[in-house]
Amino acid sequence: MTDFQQPQQQPYYPPQPPRPPYDPTQPVTTEPGTTIWPSGGHTPPAAPPSHAAPPPAPRRRAKRGVGLLAAVAIAAAAVGGGTATLVQQLTADGTPTASGVNGTTVSASSKGTVAGVAEAVSPSIVEISASSTGGKSTGSGVIITGDGEIVTNNHVISGASEISVRLSNGKTYTAKVVGTDPDKDLALIKLEGASGLTAATLGNSDNVKVGDEVVAIGSPEGLTGTVTSGIVSALDRDVTVAKDEGQDQQQRQQYDPRQGWPFEFGGKEFNGDTGTSKTTYKAIQTDASLNPGNSGGALINMNGEIIGINSAMYAPSSSNGSSAGSVGLGFAIPVNTLKADLDSLRDGGSN
Repeated sequence: MTDFQQPQQQPYYPPQPPRPPYDPTQPVTTEPGTTIWPSGGHTPPAAPPSHAAPPPAPRRRAKRGVGLLAAVAIAAAAVGGGTATLVQQLTADGTPTASGVNGTTVSASSKGTVAGVAEAVSPSIVEISASSTGGKSTGSGVIITGDGEIVTNNHVISGASEISVRLSNGKTYTAKVVGTDPDKDLALIKLEGASGLTAATLGNSDNVKVGDEVVAIGSPEGLTGTVTSGIVSALDRDVTVAKDEGQDQQQRQQYDPRQGWPFEFGGKEFNGDTGTSKTTYKAIQTDASLNPGNSGGALINMNGEIIGINSAMYAPSSSNGSSAGSVGLGFAIPVNTLKADLDSLRDGGSN
């Protein structure tokens, strides 16, 4: 009998599922009951909440962050500077012009030039024709609000029964007197039915210095919008003018528009007799050419701001009595005198 040896049976190992790829964020089980976490500890970290935000992206280099902050700062400065400039354009004295109309401003490309000042301010300068039983006179004025308030000299409109105003675009309005101050030779008139006009920016005459360049705009001899230029020749000149032209009709009849309104300076009379009722004020002297008809117009700095209201000029006559023109002796009422008097003029002044 042959011995038969039964073959040894091999142990059965059930098939194993494929091993997942290694994930450094998952635990590894090495033996029953032992789990090793990638951090090296044996205690699993708390599970993050289901609504947790994804981990932040890696930080960029600090150099780029600094550049970005600098760019934001520059942009903010530009916006802030623009806003400050806009406020300054609206008003140089801290008071916005009425009716939402911006004050005159000189463009950046033309700033500091006579052409730039003339372009910006000319729409705010008007020609005034004042009629009365004693005659007719012509002067100038400055629009200070969009609805037609105009500043001029008292001697331009004093005693007038009818006032006509022509704008730089040729449009004509009727105007009424709001208030006058003969002591300062100032008056405020208002156009009837006007709106949306270009108002001038009132500057600060305390900042004016001798030698500053200036521009004068007015209507000499009825030539509307005439522009001249020069410098500030002196400050605080005592100029004396007739206090009220309307007080004496004979005086108005003797007034020759070609000769200019009479005034006194340094104890001498110019352009005729000033009469018995007089007033004296401190004036800015300029060599910018002023002629009869410039009274009430604007003396302007190179930023386009009104620094004075032209009020008197020496206009010598030749032997035959005709006007010989300006000789560079002009005077303007400082704009700060006007600003201090403006509320009173709106209330009727000392009329």
